Amino acid sequence: MMDNLKIDHTDGIATVYISRPDAMNALNLKTLSELIVVLQQAYQQADYKGVIITGDGEKAFVAGADIKELAALTRDQALAFAQNGQRLFKLIEDCPKPVIAAVNGYALGGGCELAMACHIRIAAEEARFGQPEVNLGIIPGYGGTQRLTQLVGRGKALELMMTGDMVEAQQALAVGLVNHVVPREELMAFATSMMKRILSKGPFAVSQVIRSVNAGFAQQDAGYAAEAESFAACVNTHDFREGTDAFINKRQPKFKGE
Repeated sequence: MMDNLKIDHTDGIATVYISRPDAMNALNLKTLSELIVVLQQAYQQADYKGVIITGDGEKAFVAGADIKELAALTRDQALAFAQNGQRLFKLIEDCPKPVIAAVNGYALGGGCELAMACHIRIAAEEARFGQPEVNLGIIPGYGGTQRLTQLVGRGKALELMMTGDMVEAQQALAVGLVNHVVPREELMAFATSMMKRILSKGPFAVSQVIRSVNAGFAQQDAGYAAEAESFAACVNTHDFREGTDAFINKRQPKFKGE
């Protein structure tokens, strides 16, 4: 029994709904641990042929990490926090079964990183994407600096991460962040239809497509390590404490660069 996930397992497709409605489906440690269980099942069980990840409700896919949890981390805890998240998202990226993100609403911070770890991203017209961590005096820690750059290129990735700006679904499509944009009421049917098309192909061949594409990025481990270290370093700063406190208390932060 999952506390923060709802799972519909039909015809070999596990549709996973991230369900924390009071927190805009934000990723806390409990949710991440439950996602690990689902991914392990996908790896190990033959009746898991593909996974679709989406958000419960209409407003959010995943609106980010749990800021209250994040604000309490020490530097060492922050390093472990980033490394654990990176390991989970690598499990998704390397899964030999297809994983599709059906982005129904806000995909910000860790939510954008989760979507980017999936093999294919389909967005509802109302979806919004962003890596707004700089607004908290921190950086993406779950692989966002690496995967966003891979998907949209260095210049656009730097712009989005340094400004913290959100992009609408059509702009995300234009820059290569998502594969398709569809009306919200068609999102799950579209994602399921695409998954069934993929599952009609040779399963071993599909797994080798995933493996071969990922092999092209296999030498970027240093980038992920640098991201985790930088994420942890930010936790020691005045700006991080100011940014998270401002977010929690709904006020404008006053950053000092220290």
